[in-house]
Amino acid sequence: PSPEPLILKMVSSQPKYDLIREVGRGSYGVVYEAVVRKTSARVAVKKIRCHAPENVELALREFWALSSIKSQHPNVIHLEECILQKDGMVQKMSHGSSSSLYLQLVETSLKGEIVFDPRSAYYLWFVMDFCDGGDMNEYLLSRKPNRKTNTSISLLLCSSVRSFLHKNQIIHRDLKPDNILISQSRMDTSDLEPTLKVADFGLSKVCSASGQNPEEPVNVNKCFLSTACGTDFYMAPEVWEGHYTAKADIFALGIIIWAMLERITFIDTETKKELLGSYVKQGTAIVPVGEALLENPKMELLIPVKKKSMNAQMKQLIKEMLAANPQDRPDAFELELRLVNIAFKDSSWDT
Repeated sequence: PSPEPLILKMVSSQPKYDLIREVGRGSYGVVYEAVVRKTSARVAVKKIRCHAPENVELALREFWALSSIKSQHPNVIHLEECILQKDGMVQKMSHGSSSSLYLQLVETSLKGEIVFDPRSAYYLWFVMDFCDGGDMNEYLLSRKPNRKTNTSISLLLCSSVRSFLHKNQIIHRDLKPDNILISQSRMDTSDLEPTLKVADFGLSKVCSASGQNPEEPVNVNKCFLSTACGTDFYMAPEVWEGHYTAKADIFALGIIIWAMLERITFIDTETKKELLGSYVKQGTAIVPVGEALLENPKMELLIPVKKKSMNAQMKQLIKEMLAANPQDRPDAFELELRLVNIAFKDSSWDT
């Protein structure tokens, strides 16, 4: 079935966007490739049906995280606009809006129950950058391993987490290759590296300042969260326990980078897709590293697990990123410095 015409009667009766095709379907939304009628520019449009409190909460988290960001970052998905649709009515949604429709969504999220008329169809539409290279799984697994690409992706990932998320007091909480999108457009020559964009902020948490001194910036490495959330294979041991900080994002990056360097994959039981992710083998079962470390914090990780060798500094860095104790992990700033150092010191880094 062709996607429904997007009824965004902003000012005129003409739709502002035309949906072309469905490009992804997540746990709480459908993503379309779309075109801006006026300019023919390509955008991604994520449609979220607000029919359950969980959906409303995820959608609002994503909206708050993306709209709390003052400046754009080339490696983080950019929210062009967010539109709220109720039946045939549409309105542009802004952070801190006093619109009754917006406030009903906020109240639904806070109370954990729908406060508006359930017979009404409520949708949120997010208009964002379109990434034509798919996600990190699709992009990397359809190509031969390449050292230059590995280095580039590792550095871009760390840079976006350090200079953008953690600096803006945002803990992502669901970093994984499915949520890292690749943009290849404007690549005229084959030797240009892809652009990467961290996406899917449905589980992210903006750490607000404490009551004592609201002016003082929050240190995300001291902002403790208690909701165990994320995707099993990328979750740090302390997330399973429900007491963690931004260091949980560093653990997830460790899993991603290790899996990328060695091309370690597993098959997702639900979607049957091959995904990049490292794990621990216990008999015939594969167990998430975080869960295994929770049971046995002293467990030694076998790095590399598939290859004969790995750059010694890189191996040490991955071990520290995956430390059972979050205090033993580097923060995003130190991580980026060390990765840059490894990349430049040894250009024969990893093949």
